[in-house]
Amino acid sequence: MAQTSARTDVIDLLVEQHAQIRHLFMQTLMSEGAERKKFFAQLVHLLAVHETAEEEVIHPAARKALPNGDALIDDRLAEERKAKEILSTLEKMDTSDPNFMSMLDRLRMSVLTHARAEERYEFAQLRDRVGEGQLRAMAAAVKAAEATAPTHPRPGVESATKNLLLGPIAAITDRVRDAIRSHKG
Repeated sequence: MAQTSARTDVIDLLVEQHAQIRHLFMQTLMSEGAERKKFFAQLVHLLAVHETAEEEVIHPAARKALPNGDALIDDRLAEERKAKEILSTLEKMDTSDPNFMSMLDRLRMSVLTHARAEERYEFAQLRDRVGEGQLRAMAAAVKAAEATAPTHPRPGVESATKNLLLGPIAAITDRVRDAIRSHKG
């Protein structure tokens, strides 16, 4: 699909974000000091909002549209929870901690495996079974979900219902905390 459609088609939007996530992992792994902290903070933010949007918009649609939707999404949610647990642990560590890099690489492998599974099994089938108009509407819904999503991982909150119930409060808390941290430097 043409690059211009990446802004309107949910599959292209999410695949593009997967590429951004891969890039942020590499930048974090290859940097040091303040640069590493900066890249890691960007990675945490992108992973948190991206997964929340998938949980609120994509996974429920896949459960309904795909013949093996429930099993497929249950597998993706288990992967997401595992990644959120690792990410949550990493967030509590200093990026100069001797264990940080090995744990970050473990997270990277988990997230990249998860992204490949989404692209191959979930996204490809959605593209085949969902109309273009609905894919465009889902892209708008993903963007809206990301704009109001928590910016830090919430292990155990891997469903649309939990995200909709807990997400707004967590998002406000996270965004205030992010603003304070940004202001402090």
